[in-house]
Amino acid sequence: MDKKLPRRKIDNVKSSRTLSSSQAWKFRIKRLAVKNSYSRFFMFPTGLSTPNPPPPPTQEARTAATDVKNDSGNITSPKKRKINGSEREDTSDTISSSPPKTLNSSSSSSSSSPCSPTSLHIQKKLRFEDSVDFIGLDVKMAEEAAAAASCSNNKSKAVFLPGGVGHHANGLTKPAGSGTFSNSKPGAAKKLVIKNFKEKPKLPENYTQETWQKLKEAVEAIQNSTSIKYNLEELYQAVENLCSHKISAKLYKQLRAVCEDHIKAQIDQFREYPLHHIATALFFLNVVHTDALDSVLFLKKIDKCWQDHCRQMIMIRSIFLFLDRTYVLQNSMLPSIWDMGLELFRFYIISDLKVQSKTIDGILLLIERERNGEAIDRSLLRSLLSMLSDLQIYQDSFEQRFLEETNRLYAAEGQRLMQQREVPEYLHHVNKRLEEEADRVITYLDQSTQKPLIATVEKQLLGEHLTATLQKGLTHLLDENRIQDLSLLYQLFSRVRGGVQVLLQHWIEYIKAFGSTIVINPEKDKTMVQELLDFKDKVDHVIDICFMKNEKFVNAMKEAFETFINKRPNKPAELIAKHVDSKLRAGNKEATDEELEKMLDKIMIIFRFIYECGAAFTSKLEGMFKDMELSKDIMVQFKQCQNIPGNIELTVNILTMGYWPTYVPMEVHLPPEMVRLQEIFKTFYLGKHSGRKLQWQSTLGHCVLKAEYKEGKKELQVSLFQTLVLLMFNEGEEFTLEEIKLATGIEDSELRRTLQSLACGKARVLTKIPKSKDVEDGDKFSCNDDFKHKLFRIKINQIQMKETVEEQASTTERVFQDRQYQIDAAIVRIMKMRKTLSHNLLMSEVYNQLKFPV
Repeated sequence: MDKKLPRRKIDNVKSSRTLSSSQAWKFRIKRLAVKNSYSRFFMFPTGLSTPNPPPPPTQEARTAATDVKNDSGNITSPKKRKINGSEREDTSDTISSSPPKTLNSSSSSSSSSPCSPTSLHIQKKLRFEDSVDFIGLDVKMAEEAAAAASCSNNKSKAVFLPGGVGHHANGLTKPAGSGTFSNSKPGAAKKLVIKNFKEKPKLPENYTQETWQKLKEAVEAIQNSTSIKYNLEELYQAVENLCSHKISAKLYKQLRAVCEDHIKAQIDQFREYPLHHIATALFFLNVVHTDALDSVLFLKKIDKCWQDHCRQMIMIRSIFLFLDRTYVLQNSMLPSIWDMGLELFRFYIISDLKVQSKTIDGILLLIERERNGEAIDRSLLRSLLSMLSDLQIYQDSFEQRFLEETNRLYAAEGQRLMQQREVPEYLHHVNKRLEEEADRVITYLDQSTQKPLIATVEKQLLGEHLTATLQKGLTHLLDENRIQDLSLLYQLFSRVRGGVQVLLQHWIEYIKAFGSTIVINPEKDKTMVQELLDFKDKVDHVIDICFMKNEKFVNAMKEAFETFINKRPNKPAELIAKHVDSKLRAGNKEATDEELEKMLDKIMIIFRFIYECGAAFTSKLEGMFKDMELSKDIMVQFKQCQNIPGNIELTVNILTMGYWPTYVPMEVHLPPEMVRLQEIFKTFYLGKHSGRKLQWQSTLGHCVLKAEYKEGKKELQVSLFQTLVLLMFNEGEEFTLEEIKLATGIEDSELRRTLQSLACGKARVLTKIPKSKDVEDGDKFSCNDDFKHKLFRIKINQIQMKETVEEQASTTERVFQDRQYQIDAAIVRIMKMRKTLSHNLLMSEVYNQLKFPV
């Protein structure tokens, strides 16, 4: 009875996916032994192919294979099932397995027959794991199996795949495989059993020789740059076939022999160089130029030979890749095909003494020409040096000679240029040479050459001339303040061992020498302090910008200043004191407060270098500066910790009483806002520093007031006394002297000077009635609403008190008393020297010795 195959659906079956449907086929795979036990996944390799592989089965062959003869001899069409939306034909039940290769099979019989192996062109690869139970069979493979089943007359519906007895297209004789599709009930699970060949396939006679002949012809075609007769895929497959049948060792030796013969034949073209006919034709040229041209031609020829060799070995390796990745990889003593090519080229071409010598000489000649400023073919150099690196002879054959030539060249150049050029010009030349050599390393030299090459240049152009360079040009660079050149000098000397130390010694000597000319020369007494300040600024700038703030140079500068400034006792200290006094007397006329403060800081730095002054003379002044710094820190903490009420910004300077002059405290009537701020700060400060006492100095206070006039808004920078007076005019239009005195509590003389500065000075913010320069009793004051000024912030200075007659007489008396000691000292000196002297002569001598009138 005929049975029709049931219609089933398979959900997107693939070779590596497990079938989860209960209606799907269930295939159990027997484990296969694998050569590489570490691999869990493996595929059936492709089989031996013919030089011209058969075409895939035609549509007619596929159609003919679709009809299946049942047991009664009737032809029935197999039912179709849907796979991914497309219909495929259902297949027979059991397949006799091939050996673990999927063969591109073709039969020696007529290829037109639908039953021929050609129509069963199965080239599918199965992948599986050791522990996998289910595996999806490729649908096309099942389809082709059905086609094979339709061609069989066996009533048991056995389908023979190409694993059966037959002849492969490439001549291999295949042993018969066995296996059947066992008939089972519809809907029952199917099992696919795949078995190994019982016997290994054998190569046909003369296959090895014929295949090698094809491979040899292909290799020779590559070496001769001619076309290859055979398809590259076909050649690759042929190598794989030979390797699969244990002919790898023989194949490797044959390939090496062919490559060796070809490379041997290349050496003859280089042994006959140089081209004498070229040298003869260019007899009128300079001999050096002729040699250079000849060398370039030779280098180009050797480079072309190398490039051709690399290209050939790449193509040869692509054909013999299977050999390279199996046999060669498993034999650690054998070089790879690429390394074999390098080894042969190195042995037969580059290791030839004449060829290697001329190659290295040519490369060195090109580099020397480039160093002399000529344009050369850098790509040629890069290719040749890369060749030497690939052949592993770069260090031995090239680098050593290259460094020797470099050392010789720069040794001579350094000696010559040190005599011919000035120091700045020489330094720029050295820097240029270092940049050029670094560029050569990047462009065509090997990276390993960088360190010894740069060290050679630094030694010959810098290390050998450190002292000579500084003696010749350092003083000139510092005198002219050549910042860029000094920076370059420091950078270059920092590259050489011991260079910075030599520069440091000359730096100290320069400061001592230059500073001594300022201090020792009496003719420069009037300008000594200013010149010292300028010189200190100059060396500080050089240290910061040129010497990268090197601490050694800072300490050396301090040591040098102490040395030269104390060569002339007393005088520097005296002149510094006079200079400070003149600057303080000038006040804001010559400089702003900030500029004056910076100048005093600089003077104190110089003052510390003087031995006889030291800490005892500067302790109070240093204490003053310390107080100012601490006050800044206290105010930062105060503003962070306190919420100051109102819109008044408070700044308090805490002064240590022992460091500052004594001031007479004066009680005044402050506005409530100021009193509240003072109490807040007092609570904050005493909370941090217990046991201290704060005394507010009203005479030293100052404020900034914001005023509105018809012209616009102004800011007035005034003293505390001026502030108290001006704030009164927020409460009224006009006040008398007595009313202001009563409201502010300012002492009479201070109040008169304060009102005089506000109403009678240059910035008259108050109007006085009657108008006069002095403030008298009964004068009235009102706010000047029409006040105009070009500045937005105006500083109104306090009027200084005039010296009274009594005060002037007292001052004169104290001066006479101080001078009396000098007169007495002068008389004692004169009488000790003269022993006896008349009164008139004594008076004359005293007048001559004293600088002031007596």
